[in-house]
Amino acid sequence: MKFLWTELLLLLALLPVLVALYLYILGRNKRRAVRFASLALVREAIPGSARWRRHLPPALMLAALAVTIFALARPSAVITLPSQQRTIIMAIDVSLSMRATDVLPNRLAAAQAAAKAFIEELPSDLRVGIVSFAGTALLIQKPTNSKEELIAAIDRLQLDRHTAIGSGIVMSLATLFPEEGIDLESMVLGSRQSWRTHKPAEKKAEKKEVKPVPPGSNSSSAIVLLTDGRRTTGPDPLDAARMAADRGIRVFTVGFGSPAGGPAMMDGYSIYMAFDEATLKAIAQLTEAEYFHAASADELKKVYQALSAKFVLAKEEREVTALAAALAALLALAAGTLSLFWFSRL
Repeated sequence: MKFLWTELLLLLALLPVLVALYLYILGRNKRRAVRFASLALVREAIPGSARWRRHLPPALMLAALAVTIFALARPSAVITLPSQQRTIIMAIDVSLSMRATDVLPNRLAAAQAAAKAFIEELPSDLRVGIVSFAGTALLIQKPTNSKEELIAAIDRLQLDRHTAIGSGIVMSLATLFPEEGIDLESMVLGSRQSWRTHKPAEKKAEKKEVKPVPPGSNSSSAIVLLTDGRRTTGPDPLDAARMAADRGIRVFTVGFGSPAGGPAMMDGYSIYMAFDEATLKAIAQLTEAEYFHAASADELKKVYQALSAKFVLAKEEREVTALAAALAALLALAAGTLSLFWFSRL
């Protein structure tokens, strides 16, 4: 536990003074009792339970005062919020290089199988959206916690030409922040016919100025970027990563395929496809996330398991002043109630 106003804890030094004052008052009352003919008769007249009852309300009030001082110091603690709504956007590369067979049966099929396994293990409070990207990027499934809809969207993935990694990131950000009015037509989709075909009939949101936040500070949303290829078109992936970092969004990158590349048939030719590992590492570093390399279907499943564990246990540091104040109020209320019930006074 931490305190935002630590200096106020010095007020705790008043508690021993109050205890000493209470003991002084008790001693003075005892001296007054000497007026009675016999102190033994006074003790016999007072039930045993009344001896500790007289001390309990002051003790509760002292505890209430101590907790109040803790509340004034504004305590904060790291707590788990299982009911928090979290969102992951999976940006999946569907460029033609995903035909490569260095990950059997091929890169796309392995990615689809592992993605389904990842979705099956997700907690119910986590929504997932799916973005596919090749020469451009498309949102093929809005964020949802319906596993059936997500698996159906993964099965609909289709290969296309070119690789626009930056477009995948920007489209993912536009999905997470629809109110910001990110200009997808100029940044991601351009004048390609595929955009005109899939363009939704929605009113364009007004572009808003974004106030940068610390990278990785958004604990409720993240992007998982899966790609095997080097960028051939679209915005610079590092510029897109900086956009994510300014919004506190972590971009976990997964590069899959063997370092030497794998054969993929294109226009009747067998071409070896590799991936740009340095760029993927830089994207993860800029956004305070992690980079994973999966050279086989089994390793890709392990990557998803690691990512799933990160999102299941989401902890945040929260100020708990209200809880401390509520406890202090309960203690004070208990002290007052007992004093009225037992002694008919506060």
